[in-house]
Amino acid sequence: MILTPDNEYCVVPDACVLMPMPLCDTLLRSAEEPSFFRMAWSESILTEVRRGLEGPKFGYSIEQVDRRIRAMNAAFPEALITFPLDLADSISGLPDPDDRHVVALAIHAQAHTIVTDNVRDFPVESLSRHNLTVNTADEFLVHQYHLNPQIMLEKLDRQAAGIRRQRAEILQLLQNSAPAFCKLCANPRQISPEIHRDRAPACRSASIRLVRMSLMRVRWPWPLARSQSST
Repeated sequence: MILTPDNEYCVVPDACVLMPMPLCDTLLRSAEEPSFFRMAWSESILTEVRRGLEGPKFGYSIEQVDRRIRAMNAAFPEALITFPLDLADSISGLPDPDDRHVVALAIHAQAHTIVTDNVRDFPVESLSRHNLTVNTADEFLVHQYHLNPQIMLEKLDRQAAGIRRQRAEILQLLQNSAPAFCKLCANPRQISPEIHRDRAPACRSASIRLVRMSLMRVRWPWPLARSQSST
């Protein structure tokens, strides 16, 4: 990944937002150059992803899951981070102690926010002591859209082309996961409603200095996304 002053913002995706392929695809494409953030995940998060994808809700085969995780690590080798195990033991204030590893990773990776659709599992008061915020996938994508609508729409168009569909069809696939984001992208001139400001990531710069489109490296594998496009 080409690190610039614009993508020093670090994001830890919870396992739940990496399981549905349309949402995972959009998030990973958003992390490709030109991007405004970098991803960080751990073996523990990938293990949860594996468990969920192989479960009855998604029903992926072991081979399909292996390909997905292998592709993620190959596309974003800098995202896989190891942290001291005792760091998780020091985390307190979470409803479910099994989620401590996510916060521990965020601290160790010097992340700014955790993206999860289980925001109740990560109380703001618990995260604030570690200078962390929490966003739903919908909130996070809305923020990314507002940083540069044109780039986000172009990423969606490439996502659609990767599975031989139109942008509107991608937005339909994302509707359940990111309704506010989909509404914005379907009506680009529409002003979005207020979102939860207490969980809003701070903008890194008053003027966003974009990486030129010519520097973009295609890393996330479109054939894999095509084969798993709807789940």
